Amino acid sequence: MKKILLIIFPLFLSGFLFSQKKTPSKKAKPIPKFNYHEEFKKISDEIFVHGTAYDNLGELTKGIGSRFSATPGYTKATEWAEKNLKEAGAENIWKQEVRVPIWIRGKESLQIKTSSGDWKNIKMLSFGNSEGTKGKDLTADILLVNNVQELVNLRIVDAKDKIIFVNYPIDPTIISTVDSYMIAAKSKLISASVIGQKGAKALIIRSLTTASDDIPHAKQVYYEPDDKARIPAMTIGARSADELESLLKKTSVKAKINMSAESKGETINHNIIGEIPGKKDSKVIVLGAQLDSWDFAEGAHDDGTGVVQCMEVLRTFKALGYDNNHTIRVVLYANSENGGMGRETYAMSVKKKEEKHILALGSDSGGYSPRGFSLDMSPQRRRLIFEWKNYFLPYGIYDFNQTYAIQDIAPLKKLDIPLVEMVVDTQRYFDYHHSEKDTFDKVNKRELLLGAVAMTQFVFMIDKNW
Repeated sequence: MKKILLIIFPLFLSGFLFSQKKTPSKKAKPIPKFNYHEEFKKISDEIFVHGTAYDNLGELTKGIGSRFSATPGYTKATEWAEKNLKEAGAENIWKQEVRVPIWIRGKESLQIKTSSGDWKNIKMLSFGNSEGTKGKDLTADILLVNNVQELVNLRIVDAKDKIIFVNYPIDPTIISTVDSYMIAAKSKLISASVIGQKGAKALIIRSLTTASDDIPHAKQVYYEPDDKARIPAMTIGARSADELESLLKKTSVKAKINMSAESKGETINHNIIGEIPGKKDSKVIVLGAQLDSWDFAEGAHDDGTGVVQCMEVLRTFKALGYDNNHTIRVVLYANSENGGMGRETYAMSVKKKEEKHILALGSDSGGYSPRGFSLDMSPQRRRLIFEWKNYFLPYGIYDFNQTYAIQDIAPLKKLDIPLVEMVVDTQRYFDYHHSEKDTFDKVNKRELLLGAVAMTQFVFMIDKNW
């Protein structure tokens, strides 16, 4: 019996053991190298607790102020930028020569009167780079033009020797103020060349603004190379524009313009460039903002905020000890307001050196609350970024559907470089844009820092995934 049991038991045991099918172990999922939610929180905490962007903006706008091309203010701004890039942690800093126009506004005035009235002063601003009247009075009747069709139908005999007034507001029904501004800014209604070809003596336009006050907002003039007569051009505030139109509907009105604005050739200014070299390769992620402002303005939202946010990205990478795979470079452009030669010079340099840029990120819509990123790139690359949306949502970043890129990084598109522009809440931006009201006190510290948070998070994702 014992012998039988000794034989059966091992057989039973072996049968039992063999009957237990081994469940194949599931392949363990690879653990991601980064917990992106945690990294995003680190970036946010660092900037909100230790960020220097707001203080830097105060130094730039209040300590230096106006920094128009070819002026001592711009030179001071370049010195400030070099110092602050070094403090932010940039390891390589250099100046890039840019040929810029020398344009001097000088004295300027606009007066109007009806046949039965006295001369009345109207606050105005000459277009940047506009021809002047050589300091002499230019007096003529004003002719109102409200839309493109009226301009097309305008006969030379009617426009000849007149001062054309265009009361063309940006469209208030378009929710994106950037879109409404760009539509108006590209209209041939406000082209001095088009008006001049009709035989007019000067151009007055309603400022491109969402405000209803009487502050004029600057604009740059573009003359065609074959213009026989480059006529003076100027802007006036929204309130004066409406009052002038109302007056013209009742009676004839004369204008007297005196502008000593003049161009005096070119000089050298500089783009200021700082970077943290890549630990893996020399491919470049470039962040861009304009360093210059108009000659009468602090340029806080346009674009002091972009300047200090770009610097904050570098500072945060250094502060958190990130080893960036690719080179992270900041370019602060010269001559954005009245020529755009800084951005063109940088793009030409990238092409000549055959530098590999994997992305360009710009901030030039003001230091308001960030809402998303405009992605001007291939659909395949857009899809890669869409996958990151949930990481950004806790920070109020949700809009990845825009496809525009504002001017300072735009020339890089010709080199097939993906472009990204930070999208912010711009409902107030064009109240201040290109005006004397664009001052430091209009910038909210928390909104400014939140924009820097979003930019740093975005650059972090690109650096670790592209």
